[in-house]
Amino acid sequence: MGGVEIRAFAQDHVDVAGSLLAVRHREHRAAEPLLSEGFEDADATRGEVASLWAQEHASGAVALREGKLVGFLLGTRKDDQTWGANLWVEAAGYAAEEPELARDLYAFSSQRWVEEGRTRHYVLVPNLEAHVGAWFRLGFGAQHAHGITEVDERVWPPGTRRAELRDLEALIELSPLISDLHALAPVFGGTNRHEDYGELRTMLSADIENDELGELVYERDGRVVASFELVSVEKGSIHRGLAQPDRAAYLGWAASLPEVRGSGAGLALTEAAFAWAHEQGYATMVTDWRETNLLSSRFWPARGFRRSFLRLYRSIP
Repeated sequence: MGGVEIRAFAQDHVDVAGSLLAVRHREHRAAEPLLSEGFEDADATRGEVASLWAQEHASGAVALREGKLVGFLLGTRKDDQTWGANLWVEAAGYAAEEPELARDLYAFSSQRWVEEGRTRHYVLVPNLEAHVGAWFRLGFGAQHAHGITEVDERVWPPGTRRAELRDLEALIELSPLISDLHALAPVFGGTNRHEDYGELRTMLSADIENDELGELVYERDGRVVASFELVSVEKGSIHRGLAQPDRAAYLGWAASLPEVRGSGAGLALTEAAFAWAHEQGYATMVTDWRETNLLSSRFWPARGFRRSFLRLYRSIP
């Protein structure tokens, strides 16, 4: 952009970058007020930026206009075995006075990332039209969505209940269904699954007996045919930092047998999930889904979950 200088991110940019991030979060909360008010405080967002910058291999850029920092971008890395030769811009990884600046910041930063062999780029973007549009025009597409909604009082529908140890074999049967679905079109996101059923049995037994975890099942004609799992957002969740609401339950897993999909099992368990969360004192609920998963990307918004962040993805040939 005219009149803007782009240079490499450095330690002395952390504080101002944090202040810019607080402004972006205030804008985001105006559209989605269930996000945490705490990150409207620049001290909190500076801490988020400092945490990213402290990671090994962190790198990025800043935009300066007449010497004033008006935008920043920070990328970090995750496990290559899971994500390939990856580079991540997390929820706290960028902010700019004008969303269009993200394109200039990415142009500067991505040259280095690609030269380092980092060709799989992920960015977690607030679901605000101007921000998403800027990244789309860089060749990114929507891969994953974070959803958020209010928790209100619900009634447990017939057939729903908390799981018991007698349901263990049914839960084991349900456990591979999400990864199996994701291996198919149009997701094509499956990985080679080598399940240790001894470990799975131990883990599910502990989950069932954990009073802080909502292991819920739907039973039809004496058979468990669907299950949801909920937990506090602070435990085992991808909804971290600016993407983490206050007093939130995380609906982290949901599956039903193929033959009962569309028959009301998921609707019943959704009601049960809200009933459980309300009983536990949660005010909000979050979940997430692959946008290429046609079932979940339609089901959850229809249940009242609003997209708060989008994980965008670009692969460099």
